[in-house]
Amino acid sequence: MYANLVNKNTQTQLTVKVGFSWTEMIFGFWTPVFRSDFKWAAILVLAEILFGSFTWGGGAFLVTLIFAFFYNRLYVKDMLAQGYTPSDEISANALKNYNYI
Repeated sequence: MYANLVNKNTQTQLTVKVGFSWTEMIFGFWTPVFRSDFKWAAILVLAEILFGSFTWGGGAFLVTLIFAFFYNRLYVKDMLAQGYTPSDEISANALKNYNYI
């Protein structure tokens, strides 16, 4: 499911994914990099290095698998904190149904 967000100050619009992040599970830290979410990209890189170094890479996969359940929620909450709001009632309902707002 997708939701549309708009920033009233800058008039920019975003379409964000709600729910499980398949792109995070497949591409790992590259997903936050492509979304210009460098804070979570750095956290994810550090976690992958930390857990991957002790398990010969298996821990890095486990980190991305676990993080895939939470990343979209973290990204949307960061966007809402930056001043984005749901652009329509359908988007607001989608975010409410998944407890994002």
